[in-house]
Amino acid sequence: MDAYPLRFHPVFKERIWGGSRLRSLGYQIPSDRTGEAWVISDHDHGPSPVADGPLAGRRIAEIMREYPHWFGDVAWERFPLLVKVIDAADDLSVQVHPDDAYARLRGDWGKTECWYVLDAEPGACIVYGHRARDREVLKQMMESGRWDDLLVRVNVRAGDFIFVPSGTLHALGRGLLVLEIQQSSDTTYRVYDYDRVDTGGRKRELHLADALAVTRCPSPPLRRPGRARSGREGAEIDHLLFCDAFSVEKWKVNGMTAFPQRDVFVLLSVLEGEGRLVYGDRSWALHRGDHLLLPRPLTSAKAAGRMTLLVSVPSVSTH
Repeated sequence: MDAYPLRFHPVFKERIWGGSRLRSLGYQIPSDRTGEAWVISDHDHGPSPVADGPLAGRRIAEIMREYPHWFGDVAWERFPLLVKVIDAADDLSVQVHPDDAYARLRGDWGKTECWYVLDAEPGACIVYGHRARDREVLKQMMESGRWDDLLVRVNVRAGDFIFVPSGTLHALGRGLLVLEIQQSSDTTYRVYDYDRVDTGGRKRELHLADALAVTRCPSPPLRRPGRARSGREGAEIDHLLFCDAFSVEKWKVNGMTAFPQRDVFVLLSVLEGEGRLVYGDRSWALHRGDHLLLPRPLTSAKAAGRMTLLVSVPSVSTH
């Protein structure tokens, strides 16, 4: 079978802090408490099935077994990345994710992630890091509930890009609509949830022991990406991130441009505008809000139109 761009049916997650803004992106969400759309996922907690074409209904893991050359010359342990759209109608819990070494002791992967802010209400902010000088002080401040003294809050706006490596104490604040790219892990250690209760009157579980074990001390400050920019015919490229798990680029396409040939598959998210993906004599429409997996044979395709794309590539070290 010839490779083709894979689009997916999103998997929706209702959350205590979720809302209804995902409808503004065209999603048919199940309720007004929908917090997440897992738009490219092969995680067991929410695999997104292929939406169209000969492989409609299939899971990524099945396609990897049947067409391994679509994913590169890498013996992937499992599909390495997960892409979400998050509607934070209320504050998310303050949490931290483990690195790979710690997570593997519990049978999972670590979780490094990044956020691209799609929309932000005035005054919206995130929690990023803490003020404790060492782990003992961190423990004392957590146990005594000195959250205002402990947590670092940072204002953000639409178009911001934030890298959240494992071990970073963090939270999205209310009023944010965010595209998240992360390792394919669902391991979260919650440390503070504003004493909220669910519809049954129960508080959500906290994981202080694990959180204390994995949180970086002292906390590294938020570093916004510099303007590492390059140009290609028909596009400007901002190189936003390169880490052990994945890299992220922002492409502003104006006309026609060719993607570089990659050794592995690529994930493509259309942030703004519209256009087409062209490969040989075939082409596929691209619209705002599309999220696609480009198999390796298509990574040298051309993009035509006026649009802004977020391009994510796994690092081979994630296998």
